Formats: sequence, structure tokens, C-alpha cells
Amino acid sequence: MTMDIQKYRNQLNSSSPKFNMVPFIDILFTILIFLVVTSTFQVADQSAAVTGKPEIDENAGPSEYYLIPVAGLREVLVNGEDMSRFIRNSAIAVHTRVIDEGELIIKPKEGKIIITSPPDLPTNKAVKSPE
Repeated sequence: MTMDIQKYRNQLNSSSPKFNMVPFIDILFTILIFLVVTSTFQVADQSAAVTGKPEIDENAGPSEYYLIPVAGLREVLVNGEDMSRFIRNSAIAVHTRVIDEGELIIKPKEGKIIITSPPDLPTNKAVKSPE
């Protein structure tokens, strides 16, 4: 009695592997429930206003300018005026009033920052070279 090995090989090569999703989903939900039950959550402090600026403590004095680093920064426009001469090491210092009251558009792929400063802030004070 001879076995047809070629027919068996063709069956193995033509069939695709099957993956049963039900046990996989069960395990996933079990892990999810475990993480939710064992996690600890804290209530955020709502008393302090959230501005997105770094907290100033007694060790750090108030800063008039914030450093904005952008990899490959080549161009800075303030109200349409080129201020690229203030770029140092792919970074520029931006006045706090620009961040609070103006508009700051960072385009990292183009290496460009477009700034709209408040009307009463001169363009030469909106940015400066980082120290």
C-alpha cells in the first residue's frame, strides 16, 4: 500500500492557517480589566488655572522670554518680517506676551515659525536670540 505524499503536501501548502479570535479577545479583556482594577487614579487640582506654561517657583525667576527649540529651524517671521537673524542652535527666544496674547505657528517640516505678536508689542521685542 502506497501513500500519496504529494497530495498531502499540496493540501498543506494550499491551506491557510486559522486563528481563533475568541480566546484572544477573552485574554485581552481579562488584561484590560486587571489594569483598570489595579490602577490608581488621582483627581486633578482644579483650583489652579491651567495655562500650559511652566510653573515658576522660588528657585526660578520670572522669565520675559521662553526658548522655543525646533529641529532644523531656518526661518522666523514676526508679523511678516524676517527675524531669522535671531536663530541660535535651531532655537529662538519668544516674548511671553506673544505666547499669551499673540499667535505662534510652528512648522517643523519646513523649519519655520510664524509669529503674530500683539499690536502694541514691537516686532524687534517679540523675539530675541537665546542666551
